[in-house]
Amino acid sequence: MTGKAVDLVEIWRGGRLESLHRGHAVVMNGAGEVVESWGNPDHVTYPRSSAKIIQALPMVESGVADRMGLTPAHLALSCASHSGAAIHTDPVNRWLDDLELDDDAFRCGPQWPSDIPARDGLVKADATPCRYHNNCSGKHCGFLTMVKANGWGPEYVEADHPLQVQIKSTLEELCEDTSPGWGIDGCSAPNHAMTIRAMARAMASFAAADDSTARGGAMVRLREATMTHPALVANVDRACTHLMQAGKGTVSVKTGAEGFFIAIIPGKGLGVALKIMDGTTRASECAMAAILCRLGVLDANDPLVKQYRNPDLRNFAGLITGEMRPAAALA
Repeated sequence: MTGKAVDLVEIWRGGRLESLHRGHAVVMNGAGEVVESWGNPDHVTYPRSSAKIIQALPMVESGVADRMGLTPAHLALSCASHSGAAIHTDPVNRWLDDLELDDDAFRCGPQWPSDIPARDGLVKADATPCRYHNNCSGKHCGFLTMVKANGWGPEYVEADHPLQVQIKSTLEELCEDTSPGWGIDGCSAPNHAMTIRAMARAMASFAAADDSTARGGAMVRLREATMTHPALVANVDRACTHLMQAGKGTVSVKTGAEGFFIAIIPGKGLGVALKIMDGTTRASECAMAAILCRLGVLDANDPLVKQYRNPDLRNFAGLITGEMRPAAALA
């Protein structure tokens, strides 16, 4: 299917369709072939944080991760959009200490934690958030690791910085496409536009990778790190973590802002990328869960999966008021 965005997720209340989320999605294999698609595979958009595993790849492929003593937990954090919980900020601060740097070295801005205990702790202490609370601080630790290992300048989010030049080149090589332009991401780093098809191809490359090359070995390490430490990638109450836990080591997933989502399925050699056009996270989570069930990676009856693929919607009194479900094309 090609052309316009198609219906992917529906919201029902009282037996009536109340809301509808449209988008594009592509499943690719390691040979660069489209296995299945919805909407327009060639729609160009920003992958946002779904690109983090690609942004972390030069650090591992170049050998910097090994020279700097990084563990799989470090690699998972470098791919994370975390919630600012203690399980995230404590290792981020230890990583900073190992680099002999402090919060001022980050070029991402301060952000209130989405983790409620962490946020409430700051409020009770009459404190304000720091840069290390930013959901991208793990990625930025990876950036700073590259900066220190290579002796590069501190303004690492500038588009012409050697780090960002290398990331752009890596992205285009994996996508087998040229980015038509870039925008500034929420964490201040460049985010390069790509087609949905190109991002699915890149994720299929991660899925099909093996240890026969330096790049392949680095891709394996990153995908395995995310599946081994899913709570570091998101948080204990987040969709990325729950879907990876439900997959039991068979899938790595990563959300991105404004309704982008990717999946890497090593056992099947498949990559998935999708975009919800209204930018709604609930819809991107539902669509990804539905696609992974469709591909036989997840079980639709698993409670961890159902809360995203087909949840009951409740009001503040706890009454079931409706449901969210994949549209017919995905179901």
